[in-house]
Amino acid sequence: MTTTAIKKTVTKTVPKKTVKPVVKKIPTVPKTKIEHHVSHAVKPKETGEKVLPKTSYDFIATVGRRKEAVARVRLYAKGSGQITINNLEFQKYFSTYDYQLIVMQPLKLVGLDTKVDIRVKVSGGGKTGQAEAVRHGIARAILILDEELRKNLRTAGFLTRDSRVKERKKYGLKKARRAPQFSKR
Repeated sequence: MTTTAIKKTVTKTVPKKTVKPVVKKIPTVPKTKIEHHVSHAVKPKETGEKVLPKTSYDFIATVGRRKEAVARVRLYAKGSGQITINNLEFQKYFSTYDYQLIVMQPLKLVGLDTKVDIRVKVSGGGKTGQAEAVRHGIARAILILDEELRKNLRTAGFLTRDSRVKERKKYGLKKARRAPQFSKR
């Protein structure tokens, strides 16, 4: 014998709840660093004299990179030319004149070496990579400070991130490309 099941549809009556309208707050979109600094920039005086932009944070933050080194740079628009790297005086951290020259290049190019203060935290890599990372970060900060200096900084090559890094070692080789010595006999 076969039995057939009879399907019954049961409808329940559920009292409707009063639904309160949901009010969503529209999140505020944070401004990018450049928009922030541009919106707070002080207009030049009628005499043609350049006025450095005034920001709510009093500094411009940028990042510079080279090889394995990363430099976090803060450029203070109102300053006396003091540079601090990893809480040490600039000349003590980079004791070699060559490294000091590399760091100062973008500032001397645009003539801001005595008008701004700079604080840097740099890590990774060696001294050469760190000096060039600091230079890259300072050049980026100067660009945010005054967009008209882009041509000078670009021509000197300070805005381009030097992407050359050490090539990885390959298996079967001594180094990245150095093969083991070949012996015919």
